[in-house]
Amino acid sequence: MMHMTIYWGKKVTLLVHWWKTRTWVSYILTLLVCFLFSAFYQYMEDRRLHFKASASNPPPIATPLLSKLGRARRVSPARLVTSLFFGVNLALGYLLMLAIMSCNGGVFLAIVLGLSFGYYLFRTRDD
Repeated sequence: MMHMTIYWGKKVTLLVHWWKTRTWVSYILTLLVCFLFSAFYQYMEDRRLHFKASASNPPPIATPLLSKLGRARRVSPARLVTSLFFGVNLALGYLLMLAIMSCNGGVFLAIVLGLSFGYYLFRTRDD
């Protein structure tokens, strides 16, 4: 049965039909996976932003903005890797959103706490 409101309990179906928790042990392991997956999402976001910052070269100041309109864009490995990082991070984010849509309170808390912990570990040095 799919819940439409937040509920608290050990019986959860998460993301795929075979990922069902019936016991407290499987529920706790699922919450741990959600927590770690959320922290990994923050790690991947940190890596993507750092790679993008290190790969980008600032344009020369003397170059007018309109001079680039007539040129074709080059395919650079840095842009491809940045796009790959973005796609992986986007997929991770959507999977986390779908997991929260299970409407289980424990899954919600595990993901929010995992995102917060991952942000603390990997992203606070950016501030």
